Amino acid sequence: MVNLIGTYECKADVKGRLMMPSTVKKQLSSVLQDGFVLKRSVFQPCLELYPMQEWNLMMAKVNKLNRFVKKNNDFIRRFTAGVKVVELDVSGRLLIPKDLYSFAGISKEVVLSSSVNIIEIWDKKKYEIAIDEAAVDFADLAEDVMGDVNNMGDEIS
Repeated sequence: MVNLIGTYECKADVKGRLMMPSTVKKQLSSVLQDGFVLKRSVFQPCLELYPMQEWNLMMAKVNKLNRFVKKNNDFIRRFTAGVKVVELDVSGRLLIPKDLYSFAGISKEVVLSSSVNIIEIWDKKKYEIAIDEAAVDFADLAEDVMGDVNNMGDEIS
């Protein structure tokens, strides 16, 4: 399992290519040769970059869903909509396909934000708005998600 750290700013060129920051490439060095899957985020107007091994783990979970249950089939279709296999080129750039570039509303300024085992790819302005909006209720969210007093076995603090 990959555990990624950091938030990085970079620029997209006119063809939709991002130069992957060297710090990110170092963190991904053990999985670079396997490639990546790039997809639309479920909850935000951004993209998610999965190292192939992480994507395969996710697909193993998705594959357990009964496809004869309509909501499962609908979920699978929407979750995998626009999914693309991508690789870094020899210069260390990631080409974002036009449809995904458009979905995320990426202009020139881009933020790469680690999200445990994947990287979120954001238009910089949209990222700043999302972070600002989330800051208002982050304390309540942190308590709801991480402060479960009834689950004594897996305490974080």
